[in-house]
Amino acid sequence: MDRKAGKRGSVTGFLSERMLRTAAMVSRGNRTADVGCDHAYTSVYLVEQQIAPQVVAMDVNAGPLARAKENVERFGREEQIQLRLSDGLEALLPGEADTVLIAGMGGPLMERILSAAPEVLASVKELVLQPQSELTEFRRFLHSIGFRITQEDMLREDGKYYVIFRAEPGQEEAWSEEEYLYGKRLRQEAYPVLREFLEEEYRKLCEMSEALLHSGTEKAVGRRAEVLLRMKYNEAMRTKLAER
Repeated sequence: MDRKAGKRGSVTGFLSERMLRTAAMVSRGNRTADVGCDHAYTSVYLVEQQIAPQVVAMDVNAGPLARAKENVERFGREEQIQLRLSDGLEALLPGEADTVLIAGMGGPLMERILSAAPEVLASVKELVLQPQSELTEFRRFLHSIGFRITQEDMLREDGKYYVIFRAEPGQEEAWSEEEYLYGKRLRQEAYPVLREFLEEEYRKLCEMSEALLHSGTEKAVGRRAEVLLRMKYNEAMRTKLAER
């Protein structure tokens, strides 16, 4: 892939499949806040592809923001992208963005960022989020702050699995435990990569259960009970997928 581009050239080659799929979640025509923008390639891509008419690209550190400025200028997008030094959503005013996009952070950090800006959340149309950890808890969190998960995407890249969420203001019924663990929307769409993940996880859980069985310690007994419960939820989700 050619990663060279001059001013007004395409930024597409600088983005991983994970980031391209994250950007694709943004509803076309939405003004977007790119939180933790880093090099701003995603911000540039959003305006380049006419997904977002305007982007506020924010980062908590001056170094990444300086690199973002260089890239915004390199691709000639100064009129459409504003750059702001910001801890999370601190520098974004309510009503300035229709979509808040956050990608590549741990789930707990994303929760902190979103929890700290209730006024901003009350004014947005959607959240596009790609947490790197604690997905089960993160799904519960979105429900707890009054957002319903309308879409999930899942991919495997460089040997790791990633899930991307779109969430909109509104309430929905609580999901089952296996849906919080593995994704109700992923199950509904019968994602092949979800099947792959479940099968791989189940094999690992079986190996772990066998090892713990032979350990004999009190701690191992408790841990094996947790593993067996996870296997139960894994089986339940695989059964639901098989019913499609």
